[in-house]
This record gives sequence, structure tokens and C-alpha cells, in this order.
Amino acid sequence: MPRTRLTAEERQEQLLDAALTAFSTGGYTGTTTDQVARLSGVSQPYVIRIFGTKQQLFLATVRRAGDRIEQRFREAAAETPTLDSLGAAYDDLLAQQELITVLLHGFTASADPAIGPVVRDCFGRIYRTIRDLTGATDVEAREFLAMGMLLTCLGAMRVVGPEAVPREPWMTELLGRTEGD
Repeated sequence: MPRTRLTAEERQEQLLDAALTAFSTGGYTGTTTDQVARLSGVSQPYVIRIFGTKQQLFLATVRRAGDRIEQRFREAAAETPTLDSLGAAYDDLLAQQELITVLLHGFTASADPAIGPVVRDCFGRIYRTIRDLTGATDVEAREFLAMGMLLTCLGAMRVVGPEAVPREPWMTELLGRTEGD
């Protein structure tokens, strides 16, 4: 049976999907382009040919994570342009553990002079998207992002989400104050 050849765009998407998985597990420093290549079924030189360096691949992966959040927020706001609808949309995103974990790895790698500006731009775009879509004030958007970061951290620790661990008392206390907000 003949194999269907992927377009360059489809192959790049496949590589970014593999990079999302690899970087969410190993972070920036703990992931190799060879791991990404193996996950996507291509050679390591091919990954380098497409992205140039591991750093460029990581930056493309972080951008993709930010773009997915923005896209999901835009979809939610198209139905109801409120912070509540964006919050419900973020609940959906929290179920995508790889997505939120890659963002956290991006935040922790931000001291790198090449990574920091990209991650800050990503976070700034999300902030502006929230404000633009909902008309939220700077204070409302800041509180929304603060709650989102709390939930992101809790999701990465598996306190919330599809793979949640059994709840300890402190978790229930903390979530009792966040659920439905």
C-alpha cells in the first residue's frame, strides 16, 4: 500500500505536536531534537532542517501553545464575550496537560535572552486578547490571569484536570475558593 506523502505544512504540524509532547515532559533543557524526531517518525537532521535549532523548535512550540489559548478564547467570546465564558474555555484547555505544561516550561526558561521575549510576548498577547474580547478592565484581566495561573499550576501538579490526584484538605480549601469563579 503506498504511503501518503505529507505536505511541508502537515509535516511541520506533526513535528510541533511531537515537540509539545516532548517539551511538556522534559522541558527546554531536558528535551532533545532526537526525542522530537523519534516521536514524529522522522530523522533528527530533518527536525533541524525544518526548525534550525532546538531553541527555535521550543519557541515555535510555546507560540503554538499561546496561539491555541488565544484561539479557544476567541471561539468562546464569539458565543458570549465575557470573562465567565473565557474561564469555561480555559477549563477545557486545562484538560490538555501538555499545553499548559509547555507554557510553564516556557515561563521557567524565560531567563534565556532568546526565550524570554517570546514568552513575554505570548503572555502579553493573551492578556490583550482577554481585554479586547471581553472589555475587561486591567484589574479584571489581571485577576482573571492570576486565577488562570493558579489553575495552570494546579493542573500541572495534577490537582485539577483529567488526571487529578486524590484531594488533600488544602487542595479542597483552595479549590473551594476558585471553583466557579
